[in-house]
Amino acid sequence: MRAIIVDDEKHCRDVLQLLLTKYCPEVVVEASCPDGPAALEAIGRYHPELLFLDVEMPGMNGFELLEACEHPSFSVIFTTAYDQYAIQAIRHSALDYLLKPVDKDELLRAVEKAASRQLQLTGSKVNNLLVFLHEHLQAGERLALPTMEGLRMVQPRDILYCEAEGAYTRLHLYAEKTTSLVCRTLKEVETVLKDKGFFRVHHSYLINLSFMEKYIKGDGGEIVMNDGSTIPVSRHRKQEFMARIEKL
Repeated sequence: MRAIIVDDEKHCRDVLQLLLTKYCPEVVVEASCPDGPAALEAIGRYHPELLFLDVEMPGMNGFELLEACEHPSFSVIFTTAYDQYAIQAIRHSALDYLLKPVDKDELLRAVEKAASRQLQLTGSKVNNLLVFLHEHLQAGERLALPTMEGLRMVQPRDILYCEAEGAYTRLHLYAEKTTSLVCRTLKEVETVLKDKGFFRVHHSYLINLSFMEKYIKGDGGEIVMNDGSTIPVSRHRKQEFMARIEKL
């Protein structure tokens, strides 16, 4: 199978190409591309049967690259480091993905599926994926969070704080004054929200710093949020928390 690797991180491209050379001799890598425009040129030149595509890339992400392809006839295997919510969209359209760092056995399974044409990316699958993304994942800054009922669309700025409930996380929403139980651990939610103004103040709590009303001193201390709720700060997170709020 003729293949193209698309990833903005060179070491990721190199590692994947090395694994393919060593364990998947039936795959011939025709091009290794650092961005979407280079990938589009390579697709037009080599007409690949298989595309290894990074989800998150600057300028043009993996989904936008697919949208720019005319009449795609190749199989796609997405690669991603952490984006659980993009994976929800990938699964929605019955495509396959590999989590970084790429595992040899998972790579072999994905290539075998592609070889059997089970992952052939038809025009209808691309359309299904793009429709799903436009309706759910790319509507402003909204997040598609998996719940027991399906997906819940949430703006990060509407989340007051997140509270761990075992393997789940309860979101406390400010404007709606409601809560929503998400099928993700607090650590997974933190990965998505930590660069959006959120801070993990306790093993059970992740807060939106923009909703913090005041901090009350104590062993670890506690935070009073805008709605009057009180959140404890753990002792071992206190110093990092104080350094963070000094930058606000």
